[in-house]
Amino acid sequence: MAKQELIVGGGCFWCTEAVFELLKGVSEVESGYANGQTLDPTYRDICTGETGHAEVIKISYDNSIITSDTLLDIFFAVHNPTTLNQQGADRGTQYRSTILYTDEETKEAAEAAMEAAQKDYADPIVTTIEPLNVYYPAEAYHQDYYRQNSMQGYCMAVIPPKLAKLKAKFGKEMA
Repeated sequence: MAKQELIVGGGCFWCTEAVFELLKGVSEVESGYANGQTLDPTYRDICTGETGHAEVIKISYDNSIITSDTLLDIFFAVHNPTTLNQQGADRGTQYRSTILYTDEETKEAAEAAMEAAQKDYADPIVTTIEPLNVYYPAEAYHQDYYRQNSMQGYCMAVIPPKLAKLKAKFGKEMA
């Protein structure tokens, strides 16, 4: 297995985690917080919008089964990368659209994916592509949130449309 990791933020991590957990070749999706100033932040800290952290997911995957290019294409397809610091009703810098890289190869792949995705949007994509400075796993109750709380109101309203987009456009990539 050629294990790789990709860290992205596309709004609420419950939503992005739910999408990427369904893909062939993805072994783990961990919700977390990245690139802020507060040391070891909590969800309560993040929700203030004052820590500088983004809600992100760390995707662990086997690149012999699914590539970073495919993961990035899915990322741009299942959230709105044209809204600054917002996904639907979720607003704040913690919900920004971001791709965090640890090497030049990932940075270049992210830039290419963003350029390719722009054709699907009338408004400019505002996703940031930045080096990963710091990452903290989110609390245990945030991990596998949708699987454990699929009947929760927010999950029922927001996540199924993202899963429908995934199935319609990338069904062959689903496990």
